[in-house]
Amino acid sequence: MIAISKRPVGRSWATISFASTLYLCPILDLLVAEIPDQWQAEVRLGLQEALVNAAKHGNKLDPSKTVVVRFAMLADRYCWVISDQGSGFSSCCLPQLDPDEHLPPEESECGRGLYILYKVFEQVVWNAEGTELSLCKQIKSRYRLPLFR
Repeated sequence: MIAISKRPVGRSWATISFASTLYLCPILDLLVAEIPDQWQAEVRLGLQEALVNAAKHGNKLDPSKTVVVRFAMLADRYCWVISDQGSGFSSCCLPQLDPDEHLPPEESECGRGLYILYKVFEQVVWNAEGTELSLCKQIKSRYRLPLFR
């Protein structure tokens, strides 16, 4: 089941919550609906990675636990705050990644999703408990074109 609080307008935040699942298409559709077409593919990829991490690694795909996404459009920035009900992790355990460098090696199970997050979003911040991820995307950027066309 998906619950939606309200559509974001101006500076107000909307909320979507859903039971832990990897079937994310309808959720992703809602989260990128207001994103300009040329940015939708890359934002969708980044959000998919973040939602999979919350449902799979945070909530261990426990259907009794929910993932909550708060999101808003703030001028030319789009922001998402993704929370899970898992036990969290220490953000100091995250590998130090430089998004301007190459992808982690293919044989590495770790780091590819983080690379995607840091490449797609300008702001990637976890809370101290490791149960909430804040992402922001500057859409009207004269410095960079979308990763996908």
